[in-house]
Amino acid sequence: MTEKQKIRIETKGPVTTIIINRPEVRNALDQESSDLLAQAFRAFEADDSQRVAVVTGAGGAFCAGADLKETATRVDYKAWAGHPEGPFHAPLSKPLIAAVEGHAVAGGMGLALYCDIRIADASAVFGIFCRRWGVPMSDGTTVRLPRVIGLGPALDMMLTGRPVSAQEALSMGLVTRVVPDGTARAAAEELAQQIADFPQIAMLSDRESVYAQQGKTDAEAIHFEMLAAEEAKQKEAQAGAARFADGEGRHGTFK
Repeated sequence: MTEKQKIRIETKGPVTTIIINRPEVRNALDQESSDLLAQAFRAFEADDSQRVAVVTGAGGAFCAGADLKETATRVDYKAWAGHPEGPFHAPLSKPLIAAVEGHAVAGGMGLALYCDIRIADASAVFGIFCRRWGVPMSDGTTVRLPRVIGLGPALDMMLTGRPVSAQEALSMGLVTRVVPDGTARAAAEELAQQIADFPQIAMLSDRESVYAQQGKTDAEAIHFEMLAAEEAKQKEAQAGAARFADGEGRHGTFK
C-alpha cells in the first residue's frame, strides 16, 4: 500500500496548489508535515514557471495548527516562524492565497496569516484555540495578526481564544472574501490565475513595497516605493500604456 502524502502539490499553468492532507486530524501539522510544507513553499519560490500559490486543506478543514498529540511527546518542536527551517519563517517573494474551509485555528490561523489573501467558506472558523492548552503562538501570529486587523481586535482574539466566524472575520479584515461552502479552493485558484495573468514585475514590486513599509517613515516608504517601481517602469509600463492607447482594457474588461 502506498503511504499517504501528508502534503500534496498540484500545478495548473502558473498556479501551484499546496494541500495539507491529514483530514483525520483536521490537517494538524506534525513535524514531518511541517517540514514538507516548508519544502513545498521553497519549491514554489524557486520555480520561475510558478507565479502564484494557493494553500488549502483536504477533507473540509484548513488546518488545526500543531498536532498536539505529537507536541506532548516532544521537547524540540520547531517554532514555525522563529526557526530558520520553519514553514512560516521566510516570507515568499510571490503571492500566496489561503483557501479556508472549516477550521483555521491556532497555528492554522498562523498559516492563513502567512498568506497575502485569505478566502473563506461561509462556515469557516478562525481562532487561537491553543489558548486553553497553554501552547504559545510561535508561528508569526502575534506579529501578523495585529498588522492585518489592528491591535484591539488582535488582542481580543489572542487573549480570549474565542471562535471567529467567517462573517466576523470579513468585517474585521481578517479575510477579504467569503464564498459558499465548498468553493474556497476554486475561488482561490481562479483569483490566483487572474493575478498570474498580470504583468509580473509591477505587481511584485507593488507587493514588495506594501510589506517593506513596516517600520519606515512615510518619506522612507515612499522612497522605497519609487526604487521598487523602477524596473517595472523600464520593462513593462511603456508597453502596457501602448496597449491601453491601442484600445485594450476598455468597456469593462480587466486583464
